[in-house]
Amino acid sequence: MHKLTLVLALTALSTTAFADDKKRPWDVEVDIGAIATSGNTETTSLQFKVDAKQNLEKWENQYVFNSLFKEDEVEQDDETTSKEKTAEKYFGSAKFAYLLGVEKSYLFGFGSHTDDKFGAYRTYSTIALGYGDWLYSSSTLNWFVEAGPGYFEGEKVIGSDDDTIPDSITDESGAMLRAATALEWKITSNAEFKQIISVESGSDNTRTQSETSLATSINGSMKMKVGFAIANDSDVAPGKEKTDTTTFVNLVYSF
Repeated sequence: MHKLTLVLALTALSTTAFADDKKRPWDVEVDIGAIATSGNTETTSLQFKVDAKQNLEKWENQYVFNSLFKEDEVEQDDETTSKEKTAEKYFGSAKFAYLLGVEKSYLFGFGSHTDDKFGAYRTYSTIALGYGDWLYSSSTLNWFVEAGPGYFEGEKVIGSDDDTIPDSITDESGAMLRAATALEWKITSNAEFKQIISVESGSDNTRTQSETSLATSINGSMKMKVGFAIANDSDVAPGKEKTDTTTFVNLVYSF
């Protein structure tokens, strides 16, 4: 619970809500996805996400919490099988955008924290300040970009060829440049496409994250969302993959 508290306290990846003259104070979406299989293959996975946007007169803020948990049936050296945890990841971010009132431009402050038990980095934290602007904004299509300098700290996992020796951790930190863009397209009254990309580039590592999704309304507050997420680190230890991908089908509740 203390880890969840830490993530929630840092809670952001940014997508700003559709332009609307009568904004609600809060727009909140909760995503839940779960898969369980049994028989020849036994797998359990759970994805949970909260995306809360706060709309004030001069501020548009966003708080995001995302978690992923997965268990698989794994074959041991003695040819027996057992259920083992293969993914446990928590991400939280917060973005505060101060509207300048000129063509929807804004100044922003951003912070994020990732805790990944099986990733190339055990933890990864960033802060950034910068400027953003809307390239296009209408009732059906919104597209913005933002960029600014920042700072990151990460715990890089150094694996061992000997399974009896636990992985070691090396600390990395330094200046970085963060850039992000998001495209939101309301295709019809019941279907919405989103593309979100962020790049955090420093001397030690460049982290790129992308999420593509298509959501279809079931009723006034419920949606079905399918999507594909990519997370890439340019500099990882031998034995670690640079890219993690997630394909998801979630139910989304909006309020």
